[in-house]
Amino acid sequence: MQVVDVNDVKIYNLSSGKSLPDWISERKRRSMVKNDYDLQKRIQLLQDFEMPTAATKLNLSPDGQYILTAGVYKPRVRCYDVQELSQKFERCMSSEVVNFEILSDDYSKMVFLQCDRYVEFHAKHGFHYRTRIPKFGRDLAYHTFSADLYLVGASNEVFRLNMEEGRFLAPFVTDAASINVCQLNKELNILMLGTSEGRVMCWDPRSRSPVATLDLAKVPAVAEYAPSIATPLEVSCLTLRGQTNMALGTSWGQVLMYDIRTTEPYMVKDHQMELPIKQVAFHAQQEHVLSADSKRLKIWDENTGKLFTTVEPDTPINDFAVVPETGLVLMANDAPKSQVFFLPSLGPAPRWCSFLDSLTEEMEESPEATVYDDYKFLTKTELANYGL
Repeated sequence: MQVVDVNDVKIYNLSSGKSLPDWISERKRRSMVKNDYDLQKRIQLLQDFEMPTAATKLNLSPDGQYILTAGVYKPRVRCYDVQELSQKFERCMSSEVVNFEILSDDYSKMVFLQCDRYVEFHAKHGFHYRTRIPKFGRDLAYHTFSADLYLVGASNEVFRLNMEEGRFLAPFVTDAASINVCQLNKELNILMLGTSEGRVMCWDPRSRSPVATLDLAKVPAVAEYAPSIATPLEVSCLTLRGQTNMALGTSWGQVLMYDIRTTEPYMVKDHQMELPIKQVAFHAQQEHVLSADSKRLKIWDENTGKLFTTVEPDTPINDFAVVPETGLVLMANDAPKSQVFFLPSLGPAPRWCSFLDSLTEEMEESPEATVYDDYKFLTKTELANYGL
């Protein structure tokens, strides 16, 4: 386990250390673990928490009992049971998963949006049904009360698939060139759409018409970057919390915090990397926001924007999720091994791995020696005195 101190915040990388190849025998595996001290010290929080090539998407079930990841190659989805700390099942697919949604409290009902325009439904036993949409999809959202599945992508239309009737309904037609992300505000019953022109459009599913539009290019903190960045401004991710709080990630590497009752953001956080924001999440226990581009994950104060700490994995970030009310962060990386980080300052360990709290406390009480503990640093004056 690797420990890093960034901004006086300890970050425990639970995925660091050696890993054993899959092709060796169980007898050889036990022998290597017995004779290798580094293998004995490693912490494997979730058994086989990895993909053959890379993990693209990660999600937690609403009941908090299962972790689901999608990756390549070959395209597949894996489910992990947190009570057993191991993989529960694996299902291979015919094409790569762009995004997926968990429709039930556990893994018994799921829908996958794939890169070849197919929408695939899975039940507890496995594959259930698949259908196709007219345009390539980028995101999806499920409306629980009407049983409508909203699908957006390389089109100005929002496709609606009613799960109760089992048929497509008339789509919502917008004035956008394409739509990157969609989220449903369940308290206000409003569908939020993030477009490729840098706008956020709010649609009321009951009236089938837009109720408001927000143009990010008119925000002064965003507009000042326009002359220096050649790529167009797009909404790359959108996250909602409660009735009024909304976080927007842009393709220019900025995070804008909104109260949807106003048109001006109350906080703008710049990653200063000019990389698209991959994901934004709110921390329920503390007033912190987690935002990630492909290089780093930043944790900062929601009201002041003050940086809390930064997590920089060795491999690019594709997606992340934080276990609610804890300090455990799970990452889907562009590498076979998915990363797991634990930040005690952010929150306690989850119930299913409560041993992390006592483990980190023991490590703080007995700190390990660093590489410079047996060295003495000399000044230029001392070097001259020694004739060096």
